[in-house]
Amino acid sequence: MEKRVNCYKCQHFYVTWDRHFPKGCRAFGFKSAAMPSLVVKQSSGTECMKFVEKRK
Repeated sequence: MEKRVNCYKCQHFYVTWDRHFPKGCRAFGFKSAAMPSLVVKQSSGTECMKFVEKRK
């Protein structure tokens, strides 16, 4: 069983003002309608390699 990357806990994740592409990833430089980790997984076939957990 693979552990899925949680973008909400990543330093690179941000919420955009674009209603069509509300989720963004600063590490990869894109916005999307889906969670960025899912887009990375679908595009590359591997889990996101740029995940950095947010500091508390």
